[in-house]
Amino acid sequence: MAAIKSTELLIVLTSFANLGDAQLMARSLIERRLAACVQINEGVHSVYHWNGKICEEQEVTLSAKTALVKWNEISAFIKSNHPYDLPELVGLTPAEYDQAYGQWVWAEVNSGL
Repeated sequence: MAAIKSTELLIVLTSFANLGDAQLMARSLIERRLAACVQINEGVHSVYHWNGKICEEQEVTLSAKTALVKWNEISAFIKSNHPYDLPELVGLTPAEYDQAYGQWVWAEVNSGL
């Protein structure tokens, strides 16, 4: 297993029932320097099993750009502040990305307030 580079980029995905909750989480992640950039997408149609039923809902997705070394901190924050009982929480590490962008993300999440 390769060692984690401190500047390695991580994209964290989660979803919300409404735009207001997604915006609140986005602002909180940015204010706490857990993410450098957050994008919110409305109008996602989700289909899933929950409590023995097939559910279909309109949701809002949130994509937060951070550093891989922040995974434990950002995932714990999202879990403890998310309105869902079991929030989607997925971290993706891109195989390729612009190094200057990656360095900017790392600098943003690791700078003091």
